[in-house]
Amino acid sequence: MIVHTHFEYTDEDFTAIASLIYKRVGIDLHSNKKKLVYNRLVARLRTHQLNRFAQYIALLNDQEHGEWEHFINALTTNLTYFFREPYHFDLLKQHVRDRYVGNRMTEPIRIWCSACSTGEEAYSLAITMAEAFESYQPPVKILATDLNTQVLASAKRGHYSLEALSSVSDEQQKRFFSLDRTSRMYSVKPEIQSLVHFKRLNLMEHQWPMKKQFHAIFCRNVLIYFNRDTQYSILTKFANYLAKDALLFLGHSESCPAEQTAFKLLKQTAYRRV
Repeated sequence: MIVHTHFEYTDEDFTAIASLIYKRVGIDLHSNKKKLVYNRLVARLRTHQLNRFAQYIALLNDQEHGEWEHFINALTTNLTYFFREPYHFDLLKQHVRDRYVGNRMTEPIRIWCSACSTGEEAYSLAITMAEAFESYQPPVKILATDLNTQVLASAKRGHYSLEALSSVSDEQQKRFFSLDRTSRMYSVKPEIQSLVHFKRLNLMEHQWPMKKQFHAIFCRNVLIYFNRDTQYSILTKFANYLAKDALLFLGHSESCPAEQTAFKLLKQTAYRRV
C-alpha cells in the first residue's frame, strides 16, 4: 500500500481508477502511471474534501455523476505545440497543392484533427491550408475534436503566449496572429479561427456523428494510450471516413498494425487510404 500525507492511495485504488477510465474512454493505464494518476487526481479529492482515493472512486461508481467530466479531464494528456512534427504539415500542403489548388472544387476540403487539445494542431492545419491556397479564405473546413472540455474551451479562445509560438515563423506570426499589448498574448486571427469548428468527441463512442468523409485525418499521439484491439477498431472507423487517396497522420511513435490493410505507408507515420 502507498500512503501519501492526507490522501490514502492503494494499489487497489489505482487498479479501480485504471478500470474506470478504460471502460469509459479506452485509455489503457499501465502500472508505471500510478504516480501520475495520484498527482492528477489529488486536487479533485481536495475539492470534495476527501482523504482517501476509495472515497473518490465511490463517487465515480455513479456513471452520471458530474465528477466524471473532471475525472476525464484530469487524466487525458494534452501536450501539444504549433507545427509539431512539421514534415506532416509539409506533406499535407504538397498533397493539397498537387490535387486541389487551381482546380475547380464543388466542395471544401475537409480535415479532421481528432485530438486537438488546446488548439495548436488545428490552427497549424488552418495556417497550412491558408498558405497552400495563398488565401485567408481557402476552401477548407477543419473539424477539431477532443474529449477534454477544458482544453476545448481554451482552443476556442485561440489565445497563446509568445513561448507557445516558438515553432511559428516570424512571417507566420505577423500574418496569422494579433498581439494584445495589454495581456501580451497572441490571438489567432478571425479568418483563421473561422476555418476551425471545435467539438467534444469520445473516439470510443460506438458511432461517430460526422456524415461526410474527410480528405485528411490527424490522430497523432493518441493511439499509444489504447490497447491493440482498440487501436485496430479506431483505425477501421477512420478508414470508413477517408476516401481513396486521402491521408491519415499518426504520431511519431505510432503505426498501423500489419493486419490493417486499408492504409499504405507514405513516409514517417503518414498513410494513404488505399
